[in-house]
Amino acid sequence: MGNLEYNSSRPAIEIEDSVLAHVKIVIGTKLRRNESFMMTWLSKPDASSGRLTIWVHPAIPLVFEFDQPTVQPIDPARVAHMMDQLNSRGELVLDQL
Repeated sequence: MGNLEYNSSRPAIEIEDSVLAHVKIVIGTKLRRNESFMMTWLSKPDASSGRLTIWVHPAIPLVFEFDQPTVQPIDPARVAHMMDQLNSRGELVLDQL
């Protein structure tokens, strides 16, 4: 289980390494284009909120931390699907990947 640290103001988002590898490509692509967007995920079961959403912007620092030292295999169709979903909604919803 990897982590995505965002702006260091909240606890890191726990994401499976295989999903995180794909999310990293999607986020990197959008930020290289200087495109901001929202990202939503389900909270941990013991958290007080049910869903969290952040605004992802090129000026806000991100850290992708993988548990495994090996590079995860990338499925181009999965990346394309994630980009299509993000571009059509303006939001990347992690629990629907």
